[in-house]
Amino acid sequence: MNDPTLPLPGLSPVSGKAVVAKFDGGLLSSDGGVLALREVEQRLRVADRLAACIEAPRAPDQITHTLADIIRFRLLMIAAGYEDGNDASDLRRDPLFKMALDRAPSDRELCSQPTISRLENQPDVRSLLRMGRAMVDLYCASFRQVPKRIVLDIDDTFDAVHGGQQLRLFNAHYDEYGFQPIVVFDGEGRFVTAVLRPAKRPKGTEVRALLRRLLRANWPNTEILLRADSHYCGPEVLDWCRANGVDFIFGVAPTSTLHRHVERLEASTLARYATAPQAGKVRRYTEVYDGAASWSRVERIIARVEAGAEGTDTRFIVTSLPSRNARVLYQDIYCRRGGHLPGIMRLKSY
Repeated sequence: MNDPTLPLPGLSPVSGKAVVAKFDGGLLSSDGGVLALREVEQRLRVADRLAACIEAPRAPDQITHTLADIIRFRLLMIAAGYEDGNDASDLRRDPLFKMALDRAPSDRELCSQPTISRLENQPDVRSLLRMGRAMVDLYCASFRQVPKRIVLDIDDTFDAVHGGQQLRLFNAHYDEYGFQPIVVFDGEGRFVTAVLRPAKRPKGTEVRALLRRLLRANWPNTEILLRADSHYCGPEVLDWCRANGVDFIFGVAPTSTLHRHVERLEASTLARYATAPQAGKVRRYTEVYDGAASWSRVERIIARVEAGAEGTDTRFIVTSLPSRNARVLYQDIYCRRGGHLPGIMRLKSY
């Protein structure tokens, strides 16, 4: 509706021209981008996919807003920068948000903040698992044909909270309360799925459960390479990968046993640097077959030894890949896992 308020009189002219202020602009919005987001959401059907995962004990004759519409509204809010559910109290009247949900600007208001809160507390564990599976299905559907091989980067990241949210936990390392979700991206930096969880290091059994749900259901014949840091190098994960034909390349926490394998290499690398420090740091690589006491078998372990002005720095990785030399495996394959970090930062910004 137009505001019937009369024009604001008595404004001074500017550059010899009269200034007139009226209030007849009608229903206005500053969120024009949600219409473009609407087109993307309609093509991907994200809200419909997620709504199908939730069992809603609602009386059909009492429903004003469908689950898909509530989820769609919430998705558009977050994508537009309104991460707080309280923002729905104002945005439910926004004409462009209404249009994004296939309603005319003059139609009834969208769902309220309490409705969104009830939705966010409604899914049980099984529903959440189905929703995670739906995100994997969405990722797989983005390919025109089934790939022969994919690389998946798995990581966790700390996300501080500033209230009494469910699942929050105090993390001594960050000295804050927060979450520590596990996120999965492919080797090209595309988001696959995420699992919201308390702010603690994931156990091997937890990671194994995620992998079981994540892989093989859609593409049973696709070769898969997992990349991750030492958090994910537990015996449960290694055994599961071996049993399911999934290749891996993980970081390994250094131990005294591993360091004994590279003592001579560290000394010779440091000596080589000392002969020509102006040439910069010296890197050398080697490999051994060894394993932690908890592992069921020995594995191929790559060591990267770097010598510089501050001494030596040695890193270890473990891999199931039988071919390629140590330098290529570490530098050209493992170190590329950093490509998913911008995706994590974008994810946390919402």
